[in-house]
Amino acid sequence: MKITAIETVQLPHLNNILWVRLHTDEGLIGLGETFRGAHAVAAYIHSDVAPQLIGQDPLQIDRISKLLLEPYVGFRSSGVEIRAASAIDIALWDLFGKVAGLPVHQMLGGLSRPAIRTYNTCAGYTYNKQGTRRYIGDKDAASEGPYEDQIAFHRDAGALAESLLSEGITAMKIWPFDPFAVANGGNFIHASELDQALLPFRQIRDAVGDRMEVMVELHSMWDLTSALTIARGLRPFNPFWAEDPIKMTNPQALATYAQRSGLPVCASETMATRAQFLDVLRAEAVDYVMLDISWCGGLSEAKKIATMAETFQRPIAPHDCTGPVVFAASIHLALNAPNAVYQESVRAYYTSWYRDLVTVMPRIEQGMIYPFEGPGLGLELSDHVLRHPDVIRRSTTAT
Repeated sequence: MKITAIETVQLPHLNNILWVRLHTDEGLIGLGETFRGAHAVAAYIHSDVAPQLIGQDPLQIDRISKLLLEPYVGFRSSGVEIRAASAIDIALWDLFGKVAGLPVHQMLGGLSRPAIRTYNTCAGYTYNKQGTRRYIGDKDAASEGPYEDQIAFHRDAGALAESLLSEGITAMKIWPFDPFAVANGGNFIHASELDQALLPFRQIRDAVGDRMEVMVELHSMWDLTSALTIARGLRPFNPFWAEDPIKMTNPQALATYAQRSGLPVCASETMATRAQFLDVLRAEAVDYVMLDISWCGGLSEAKKIATMAETFQRPIAPHDCTGPVVFAASIHLALNAPNAVYQESVRAYYTSWYRDLVTVMPRIEQGMIYPFEGPGLGLELSDHVLRHPDVIRRSTTAT
């Protein structure tokens, strides 16, 4: 089998997402995806990656992974080069499963559990769809459907927790500190601001007590001193973890946070390659290892990071607030990895616009995500995408 063409697919109204399709001389197509910087990643794939891969055997996954994860510049980062490598690698695993007639989780080593628990990231329908910065949210914004959870945690986080529990979802993630980081540059939070940001945690505990696990997302927006101030305020509410409390640039600073905050630390969707994760693990700076398959180097690298985390007695929790193909790949890994504890999901996504983009969605019931059944990733891009009047499809073939 040989790779005959590499195709990128984009939709302008979802300009954070890039899909990659690897075409072969046997008619099989592997599907991958990455997120953010989609135009730059597509350009890099066609200019630099495609010439290296056209005519190559797509089943030589480890060789290709090493080739793409070690460019002359851009290695050990989550920038364009590694995001391109991630999308290609996901597509290679999809192809591998299709050739074998088996789902990716089986190719990775099989199921470690029949289903994986999920937590709901409390985003709304438009969060992260477009632009280069996250939409922080406006509590007075209009709702687009029943799961405008980002607006909900600003308005009444207790009622939101009750809604999630009614669907069997027993863990949720919120980020009420972000507006103050934007306003103050991330190096100061006033006592009154801290009190305001803690309101959702009070509402959740008052409404549902300890029946709901609550993760706090800090988006790497704070310096160490302010992050520790926030941690002191959070401790009485017993959050499940504090995620990315500071920038992931200094493992020792993160270790200091872990030692002094009194909170479990989760890090980090923003890191790439096992080398960066090794640094924070060696520094005893992280309790929960979060990786994003579309940013860390793909399934190949994610599996290695998961295994390395296991040797340090740390659980993993794959990140997903991106697109449906990465969501699918993450589910396969989370079901396979013995040390996976949660798979992130966004109910506003998987109940709405994700369904327009792919042919199959996973079964999610009572807070648990169940395996895909088809070969490879178990899904394809839908006709809605491939035949969309605004679709941007670009292919590089052998010259």
